Amino acid sequence: LRIPIYAAPTEDEAREEPRENLTYFFQRHAELLRSGMGRGDTGPADRRQTKFDQVSTLTYDEILAAARAAEQAGLEAFFRSDHYSSFPGAADNPTTDAWATLAGLARDTSTIHLGTLVSPVTFRHPGNLAKVAATVDEMSHGRLEVGIGAGWNDIEHAAYGFPYPDLPERYDMLEDALTIVHGLWTEPDGWSFRGQHWQVSEALFRPRPTASGRKHPPVILGGDGGPRQARLVATWADEFNRSSATPDRLRVAYGRVREACETLGRDPDEVTRSAMVGVLVAETAGELHERAQAMLVEFGSDAATDGEAWLAERRGRWIMGTPDEAHEQISRFEEAGAQRIMLQDFLPRDLEMIGLLGRIARS
Repeated sequence: LRIPIYAAPTEDEAREEPRENLTYFFQRHAELLRSGMGRGDTGPADRRQTKFDQVSTLTYDEILAAARAAEQAGLEAFFRSDHYSSFPGAADNPTTDAWATLAGLARDTSTIHLGTLVSPVTFRHPGNLAKVAATVDEMSHGRLEVGIGAGWNDIEHAAYGFPYPDLPERYDMLEDALTIVHGLWTEPDGWSFRGQHWQVSEALFRPRPTASGRKHPPVILGGDGGPRQARLVATWADEFNRSSATPDRLRVAYGRVREACETLGRDPDEVTRSAMVGVLVAETAGELHERAQAMLVEFGSDAATDGEAWLAERRGRWIMGTPDEAHEQISRFEEAGAQRIMLQDFLPRDLEMIGLLGRIARS
């Protein structure tokens, strides 16, 4: 189990890529320390891991096809985002429910881990999220990883009537949610908590999410590593993820989290460092250009947009190119301290590229 908890993106990140994505993680960390503070275990970590974040703007059959392609390619996990409406420019695309989808994938796949990146804390009472997650975990025989975040799409929240307070208050909600979910999953004799936004009282939680011998789903908290976020990471997280960042920005964010851990008396090496970056790969430069043009169309640009200029603007913070070029770029993020690299694929229907990413992950 792994709980990626992803907080609201920065304003720049929210503007960055308007579509949702497939995400993969590469991991070369020899052994992850999962001890102390009642966190969950993640199991063996002596192989490169690849995770996959699936868009919400696909039908279930399309999502299943991508998940099975990822599983066949040897990717370690398959994630989907959690949204109730499509983004501007894609209003006609289907938007499936994240947790109903994961329940289906739990039965329709066999080995790949499944999860959300991320479930906004504004969408559900944390008691409901804890119960739904534990149920899907049981259905998948312990393959679930859950992402929770502070939420960021104000238009979507307004359309569906979800509360959308300012960011500090959403962080208050996130802190309440972490406390409640953790307590429900770990306290065998019932859990009571009265937070600023949510309360539970003598809540007995069954079934416990202890599949595969884990204590509970580990926590991944993401963002830019600002002071409050770094404290939440140091308190709750098994992993910190920084998105849409150059290697230099990664170093800064990882340093903030390390300092927060040291302040709270926690070993910083208990928190795995990951990076989420865009990805576009192909066997040849010509095929890469074709995929770039297809991605521009996905982003709502017309086909005449200069794909080379678009590629050039992203080369510093994406992983793109041929497999050899991708390996070289992955190394830059690893040198910045990333132990796991999440690759965002914005062409979710391109199953051939999923297979290519699997080859890169295994080599």
